[in-house]
Amino acid sequence: MTKFSDLNLNPKVLKAVEEAGYETPTPIQAGAIPPALIGRDVLGIAQTGTGKTASFTLPMITLLARGRARARMPRSLVLCPTRELAAQVAENFDTYAKHVKLTKALLIGGVSFKEQDLLIDKGVDVLIATPGRLLDHFERGKLILNDVKVMVVDEADRMLDMGFIPDIERIFGLTPFTRQTLFFSATMAPEIERITNTFLSNPERIEVARQATTSETITQGVVKFKASRKDREGSEKRKLLRTLIDAEGEKLTNGIIFCNRKMDVDIVAKSLKKYGYDAAPIHGDLDQSQRTRTLDGFREGALKILVASDVAARGLDVPSVSHVFNYDVPSHAEDYVHRIGRTGRAGRDGTAIMICVPRDEKNLEDVERLVQNEIPRLDNPLAKGQPKEDVKAETKPAESAEGEKPKRSRSRSRKSDDKPKETAQTAETPSKPAQEQAAPKAKSESKPKQDDKPRETQGRDNSQKGRNDKRGRGRNDHRGGHQVVGLGDHTPEFIGLSFDDRRNAT
Repeated sequence: MTKFSDLNLNPKVLKAVEEAGYETPTPIQAGAIPPALIGRDVLGIAQTGTGKTASFTLPMITLLARGRARARMPRSLVLCPTRELAAQVAENFDTYAKHVKLTKALLIGGVSFKEQDLLIDKGVDVLIATPGRLLDHFERGKLILNDVKVMVVDEADRMLDMGFIPDIERIFGLTPFTRQTLFFSATMAPEIERITNTFLSNPERIEVARQATTSETITQGVVKFKASRKDREGSEKRKLLRTLIDAEGEKLTNGIIFCNRKMDVDIVAKSLKKYGYDAAPIHGDLDQSQRTRTLDGFREGALKILVASDVAARGLDVPSVSHVFNYDVPSHAEDYVHRIGRTGRAGRDGTAIMICVPRDEKNLEDVERLVQNEIPRLDNPLAKGQPKEDVKAETKPAESAEGEKPKRSRSRSRKSDDKPKETAQTAETPSKPAQEQAAPKAKSESKPKQDDKPRETQGRDNSQKGRNDKRGRGRNDHRGGHQVVGLGDHTPEFIGLSFDDRRNAT
């Protein structure tokens, strides 16, 4: 079995690794460290939580142990998609480089530029940054990237989701082409494949099987939920979440609620606070000082429930979390394993409960296909206390809608059916005065074109008349009723004659 001592690392680095309590490298570490130490480009594909941070931190410290950085010219660069991940990389660097005299700077948003500028001016060996803040410093003339010897892109698939690919391409263009590039990602999307082909030179590819299994110590469940009405889905879904939290009782020591959207993170956190729950949000739009205070409070136990998005939660290092609630089914199936992996760690028991609305059925199928197991279905606690007719209305809305759909037409037909036949017939056939009243109305509304034509041309054949009727109905559809066809201004003379006059005429 391979050990860290077999990987040709710097003795001072090995000492730090041993003090941290590690002896055996993970598969991604054992595969990535040797080629990185000899200066080759590395493309590592492994799921989050498999030790990728040490895979590039350990060889980077070994390579940079000799030499000294100049002012504003870092010797290495690590790009991370989120502030929390960047902070975690910085912590790992401090752990493994404590016996080596190397300096670092952490460039993330939400922190004063002045403090970061002071560190850069002194010269740093390792620069750990998010793409946006790094480019901010470069555009202000405070940073020069011409001396970067090792460049690392961590969690590239997360950067792809966040739209950082153009920034990464620009940063690659600012660094020398002779640099060594270490590229780590959980998946190989087409855009990431294009970048690797463009900026990596004959990389050593290390691919570790995707972490698609969940811990046996985690009790999983999913509640299928359908709102009584579309406009009530949000409030009823939040009520269901509160009911699920209350049902866990004392077993819930602390928990994380994951939402797909930042807007939902704020809404859910605000709703929980309103009903007396100790909850706080964390996502990418919050100020860094607020995010730091929230995380510290959750780690120390001062905060019981953390409502988070996937991006902000990436890289969270919390020792023990009793519960994870998925307010939404994650749109990426891999994120489900990452989410529930926050509980049930180090042999502890954990609980993961997910809420699934009808539009998330496909995402639920993707999750079950990935973990190769069906997630147990849980009863909806809100449905138990409802009357039967209410439950029926929720579960079968289509049938009730169909039953009410012909209500108006049915009442009309019932009235006509109750009448005698002759009464119904007279109701359907307008009387002569009604026809005379309808004729002028049709004249004023529809202006027939045939008024200006000779009388004999009005006797058209049936096919021509049918076509005209269709055109007439098309032009008058917007008036909401059937077109009334009158005789026009040219009334035939025989209509005004009495029966005696007609008999004499013949």
